[in-house]
Amino acid sequence: MDLDFYIREKQDIIDAIDYFGFLPFFSGEIPGFSVEEHCDPSVYFSDQPGVWEWKGPIIQETRAAYGKFFGKKAGWIKKEWFYDFANYRRDGYDFDARFEDGLATYDDQYLYNLIASRHSALSKDLKAIGGYVKPRTKTPDSWEPRKGFDTKITRLQMQCYVVTTDFEYEVDKNGNFYGWGIARYATPEEFYGKKWIEKVYKRTPEESYKRIIRHMKKVLLGVPEEQIEKLIG
Repeated sequence: MDLDFYIREKQDIIDAIDYFGFLPFFSGEIPGFSVEEHCDPSVYFSDQPGVWEWKGPIIQETRAAYGKFFGKKAGWIKKEWFYDFANYRRDGYDFDARFEDGLATYDDQYLYNLIASRHSALSKDLKAIGGYVKPRTKTPDSWEPRKGFDTKITRLQMQCYVVTTDFEYEVDKNGNFYGWGIARYATPEEFYGKKWIEKVYKRTPEESYKRIIRHMKKVLLGVPEEQIEKLIG
């Protein structure tokens, strides 16, 4: 497989994740290396299920990590490579240690704890529970909602403290799904369990980074190393 891969069905994405280990959904630092740039038009935007609807099933079937990992844009990382990627992005810190060292804000801690205290949670529920949405009826006692949900959830994903575990759809009165998929979030520790916790900090962040770069240079032949480094962050 090379950067001429083409996506016509769900299995094509699964094969690309398995081969590359890292697969951005949207175009970014490496031209031609994304789902968006290699989709048959019939599976990108159409009346039939396509790449948007396949995101959740791919996460569930492969257990690949999905989130905004690449320049604040979404993509998949094969589970076997997410150990090293999370270790590097976290710089060896679990979230509590990061906060204690003054490297995370109170607002980030608040949202992280909302997610970590649950098995998983839909984005709309987190916004409601966490006070990120305005009260439906304004009264003298109404409070101002918290701001910056999207910014904070993106930062937690970029730092690999939160992943998207599925996408769920609203259902109309006839039982038909409609609208955009609603992201369900969890911590990697919750999604992957004890074995992942035991392996994520197995190496130093520097060792994890070097392993990723070596791998990416093998599967992205001819791509300048500086572009790979920008992708990894």
